[in-house]
Amino acid sequence: MSSQAVTVYLCLGSNMGNRQGNLDRALEYIAQRMPLGKVSSVYDTEPVGNTEQPRFLNLVCEASTRLAPEGVLTIAKGIESKLGRPAVHAPDSPRPIDIDILFYGSEVVEKPNLVIPHPRLTERAFVLVPLDEIASGFVHPVTGKTVKELLEAMTEKQGILKLENR
Repeated sequence: MSSQAVTVYLCLGSNMGNRQGNLDRALEYIAQRMPLGKVSSVYDTEPVGNTEQPRFLNLVCEASTRLAPEGVLTIAKGIESKLGRPAVHAPDSPRPIDIDILFYGSEVVEKPNLVIPHPRLTERAFVLVPLDEIASGFVHPVTGKTVKELLEAMTEKQGILKLENR
């Protein structure tokens, strides 16, 4: 536990079952454990890696926590389990919910089971587009670039459709 609250950014994705319902329930569970801040719009996105699976709904949210990064990971994995994601799963397989920790304040964490900032976020438009919506000026602690600059540097931004506000 930290004495100071830290802002964390999480990316949520779902491509099985009631995708919107899964995102809504995951946000509710997160809010029970950490105060939620901004939440991006929902985006309908093409899968990355295994393209032979359903499209995803993705969003990014901001939360505040005094938990250590490992505590945030425990919450994320617990929510995934509660919503039906198996603990052991094939990489890039369909899932009812996926919760990734994008940033934990400006900290850099490199452990076998946890790397923050998320190692592939700079390559993923489905992360950067909603993140830019709620935190365009946030500076990536490794690259030194803002989210907006990272998004502008991306060459491939296709397959991401913003859904109407609900």
